[in-house]
Amino acid sequence: MSAIGFGAWAIGGPLSRDGSPIGWGVVDDDESVAAIHAALDEGVTFFDTADVYGAGHSERVVARALSGRRDEVVIATKFGVLFDEETRESTGRDADPAYVRQACEASLRRLETDRIDLLQFHIGDYDLAKAEDVRATLEDLVAEGKIRSYGWSTDDTDRAEAWAPHEHCSAIQQAFNVLNGNADTLAVCEKYGVASVVRGPLAMGLLSGKMNQDTTFAADDIRSGWNLSGSDDERLAKVERLRDVLTVDGRTLAQGALAWLLARSPAFVPIPGIRTVAQAKENAGALQHGPLSEQQLADVEAALGR
Repeated sequence: MSAIGFGAWAIGGPLSRDGSPIGWGVVDDDESVAAIHAALDEGVTFFDTADVYGAGHSERVVARALSGRRDEVVIATKFGVLFDEETRESTGRDADPAYVRQACEASLRRLETDRIDLLQFHIGDYDLAKAEDVRATLEDLVAEGKIRSYGWSTDDTDRAEAWAPHEHCSAIQQAFNVLNGNADTLAVCEKYGVASVVRGPLAMGLLSGKMNQDTTFAADDIRSGWNLSGSDDERLAKVERLRDVLTVDGRTLAQGALAWLLARSPAFVPIPGIRTVAQAKENAGALQHGPLSEQQLADVEAALGR
């Protein structure tokens, strides 16, 4: 699959939990489909979604966009978070074996496919002892041909260590970007030769370079609680310190941030969130530029004082 993927959380549209947004606001499905097509045209073949994104809507949009091209791509989705499709509310969590099967079948229907390439457990802090029953169920789904492999979306090193050694565990999804991340969990992925699928590679848009202290977000955007003008918020300052380093050789800031990940570890597969054609083309452009050099990696560390 491609070294950079397509994160499909944002194209799901509005979603909330206990009255607070956990989605990215209103979307245009036609633009989302066009963005997926643009990514395909630029060589992106890995598409990561989840059943809960938009309460099933993201999976349906992905299916629509990939109709007739299923065999050209790798599709990843997730399970474990309950939701109501009518109200677009997240309503809880479930990982009992019967529910794992139910969720898999529902995702197969929404994605309009006969197999899921990577099915990921979406409860990052799930009890480690009980997680063995979840993994056993996923092994059964592999044997039945419903899924090709599985993974766990977790930043926790012990949980990654528990699943990564198994034959059909092909990925651990973790949050990582040039600003922060769990290097110990990455080390587990490198140790066992599994992919570290990177969520938040652009720090939820901060590393796009398009935000400033006056930036605000819609009420249905998960970032609506951000206060970038706060006196104790150093994120924008760090981004500015990185700008000159990451935009060398004609890269945009976003492309530089993705190039840092590609240079940081061969296990990394960043999945920047995309919902427009312009974003799809810009992020895919990082593939043409390639990873940062060793000197550029050192320059990044110096710029951040690490």
